[in-house]
Amino acid sequence: MTWFAIEVRPEPARRDAVAAWLVSRTGQAVEERADGTLVSFALDLAGAAGLEEALVRAHGPVPLARRELAEVDWSTAWRAGLGVRKVGRFAIVPTWIAHQAEPGELVITLDPEMAFGSGEHGSTRGALRLLARHLAPGDRVLDLGSGSAILSIAAAMLGASRVAGIELDPEAIPAAVQNVERNGVAGRVEIMEGDAAAMAPLLAPADLIVSNILRLVNQALLPVIHDALVPGGRAIFSGMEQSEAGLFRGPLEARGFVILDDVVDENWWSVAVRRG
Repeated sequence: MTWFAIEVRPEPARRDAVAAWLVSRTGQAVEERADGTLVSFALDLAGAAGLEEALVRAHGPVPLARRELAEVDWSTAWRAGLGVRKVGRFAIVPTWIAHQAEPGELVITLDPEMAFGSGEHGSTRGALRLLARHLAPGDRVLDLGSGSAILSIAAAMLGASRVAGIELDPEAIPAAVQNVERNGVAGRVEIMEGDAAAMAPLLAPADLIVSNILRLVNQALLPVIHDALVPGGRAIFSGMEQSEAGLFRGPLEARGFVILDDVVDENWWSVAVRRG
């Protein structure tokens, strides 16, 4: 399969709006580079051209560059370099590696395939650490953007009474369901396909919500997350670079959240808050 990267460099004042538009239009994460470039992706040449034309119609002239990506067999290439990853009490173990658990270790056996969430990304590790600190036994948990279901599984292992993982990408669902089953938590974890903004209110109330997505998406979800939490409930946000922390703190506090704790892992910032 040939993919195309669409590189967009809007003016700084329009960067957030363009990034949000790309996420909404494609349903995919947008790479945000330090030089201000936004990178989105299309499956084919027609999709790339259509995305570029729609972007110009929505936001006017903006510097664009299209780059063809080398063909890769993603069904197997994602395994390269993955090994056992230790994150606090957790050991994240790929299904093809034998691992002897240490005393007190919580082992998550994972086959992420094309779903996000292998423990190799700093945002996932930050969310795992905050889950271990702030989840209370018996909590009802929502996992928004659940990907491989790693955070849903971790929540169940930490004692959550029920976990609903919501994922927009249909291709991630089969691997996530298999991961839940192989880790023995299917009785408490359910993976659902859908939009977090629409589904979270239907699954409320929750004692804890984790949202490992992007800053702009997290920010858009703040009202939904606030209303889905019980009074005094907790939320964990990740998927944001450390440089974005200042941009997110203001909207958090304006919505009535109190910051409890944060973690930085390889320049990825995760934060735990309480609903006021």
